[in-house]
Amino acid sequence: MLSRRLMLGAALAAAAAVALPGAGRAQGNSGPIRIATAGPMTGQYAAFGGQMRAGAEQAVADINAKGGVLGRQLVLEVGDDACDPRQAVSVANQLASRGVRFVAGHFCSGSSIPASKVYAEEGVLQISPASTNPKFTDDGGWNTFRTCGRDDQQGQVAGKYIAEHFKGKKVAILHDNSAYGKGLADETKKSLNAAGTTEALYTAYTPGERDYNAVVSRLKGAGVEVIYIGGYHTEAGLILRQAKEQGMNVTLIGGDALVTNEFWQITGAAGEGAMMTFSSDPRKRASAAEVVQRFKAKNIDPEGYVLYTYAAIQIWAQAAEKVKSLDPKKIAEAMKAQGPFQTVLGEISFDKKGDVTVPDYVFYVWKNGAYSEM
Repeated sequence: MLSRRLMLGAALAAAAAVALPGAGRAQGNSGPIRIATAGPMTGQYAAFGGQMRAGAEQAVADINAKGGVLGRQLVLEVGDDACDPRQAVSVANQLASRGVRFVAGHFCSGSSIPASKVYAEEGVLQISPASTNPKFTDDGGWNTFRTCGRDDQQGQVAGKYIAEHFKGKKVAILHDNSAYGKGLADETKKSLNAAGTTEALYTAYTPGERDYNAVVSRLKGAGVEVIYIGGYHTEAGLILRQAKEQGMNVTLIGGDALVTNEFWQITGAAGEGAMMTFSSDPRKRASAAEVVQRFKAKNIDPEGYVLYTYAAIQIWAQAAEKVKSLDPKKIAEAMKAQGPFQTVLGEISFDKKGDVTVPDYVFYVWKNGAYSEM
């Protein structure tokens, strides 16, 4: 998505792809294998970039400790797209030029979609841990996969829930005009309408601002009691807090981009009772127990997309071992035909588009500064 606050200038773009210490260019059939993660390492969504980096670093460390991939060590590059589509294209070109074979990224759908075109042309396989817009895989090439679900799956769950649990309430659907936010809002609206409920208000807001009181006043004037937001935690948190400050008694519901403790840091007590859709908590899965303990030993909470990024790298590594090759197209074919793959998320298989075959969206609620499954 585009945001004035995220236009970081030429200096950032020049440093957008950074190799971690010890990285060396992979050559021929020997030497290290260069892979990458890319997402918003800076800017207002940097919390999610931090999640991806933590997951990628731990996955690389764990795989290397067991001998690497095809007997070669992995080195990780980190690309910063700040959730800006134009910067994402620049990052993709830089990573490809540096010999990266595989990218676990990007985060924002608005970045993943254009970046995927670069990767397809340059022979780079891409697994996004977080980009949920259907177009990423529907219109994607041979190289596009994701370990998360899709907006049309998530929106169906959200719309049905709102229709069933908030009968007679006035509902507003807001979005930030990004590929992710608008896509999720539209799918939720579609599901809500199909269940027989018509929203009182459907409108966009401008991301990156600090004052949403004009938006809130419009909601208040329409008598809105439930706000569904297709967008990110920063704006959602501000809108909710400012709504409560204006005396509105509202319930806020959002999607998976609210899965960060930063949401509560923005809302404070106003966040009590806010809800969101996300897959069942991967931190509680038996398949993740050992890895979760390693994160906790480092004082890292593997929330949000940490384990989704870790799983993306696991899948790529397992597929490479299956075909005994680093050829991205051979690996992509194996990912679609030779699953399931054993990951921290459990067993994962992909359909012909590159989507996971068993998404499992559930509802979470914020209470006392933390979120948990309902």
